[in-house]
Amino acid sequence: MRKFEVRSLTDLKEPALYLIELLDSTPVVCFYGEMGAGKTTFIKEVCELLGVEDNTSSPTFSIVNEYLDEHGNSVYHFDFYRIKGIREAQDVGAEEYFYSGDVCFIEWPELINELIPGEHLEINIKLVGENNREIIINSPG
Repeated sequence: MRKFEVRSLTDLKEPALYLIELLDSTPVVCFYGEMGAGKTTFIKEVCELLGVEDNTSSPTFSIVNEYLDEHGNSVYHFDFYRIKGIREAQDVGAEEYFYSGDVCFIEWPELINELIPGEHLEINIKLVGENNREIIINSPG
């Protein structure tokens, strides 16, 4: 487990670089935090450092967005906030993505817990004070 204090957007670089180091061995990453905690903002920072040139945004309505990193590798970004049930996640092929070996960033994973691989990283983002965040990166698997 590693904890980072984030007081501004520029503070996101250190935890993002740390996360990138872990992606080769554990490409599935679950992001936890209340609405507005900064999950999508953190994912954008990681994607930028991976060399993603696509516009990264939360796939709230499409459920999944695919980006390409600087080497042409796929990076998948899921948002299950509006999912109506586990069946909907299965219908979009979530498990196939999760076990593909490609990087998968998952927002609201608690809504599809039974589909998450045992080997995954967990990112917990908490609001601390008015504008600060605490990012905890944990590898439970």
